[in-house]
Amino acid sequence: MITAELYFAQGSDDPAGFRVSGHTGTSGQSVVCAAVSSACYMAANTITEILGVDADVSVCDGYMSVIVDGDGIPKSKAILEGLRLHLEQLADQYPKQIKLNFLEVHQ
Repeated sequence: MITAELYFAQGSDDPAGFRVSGHTGTSGQSVVCAAVSSACYMAANTITEILGVDADVSVCDGYMSVIVDGDGIPKSKAILEGLRLHLEQLADQYPKQIKLNFLEVHQ
């Protein structure tokens, strides 16, 4: 199972980052892992490399975390909202492979 945590700035509905971990672990469902991984890498790279936003980024096998610096939240909002929508739609299609959590982050 893939677990995705979507973070929001304290006291607001502004997206502030995400953490995704796990694998689907099901033969034939690697497309789900690939879809989630690709979306997360695109979001992380767009935020840090294209927009130039400071973020705490951590990546290893089956894990990625991106927490945007408070000043970068407005700049990265559209990217993170797009990722949220993408992950919600994947979770609707594959409810046994993806679990979403929405959390407030203190910055």
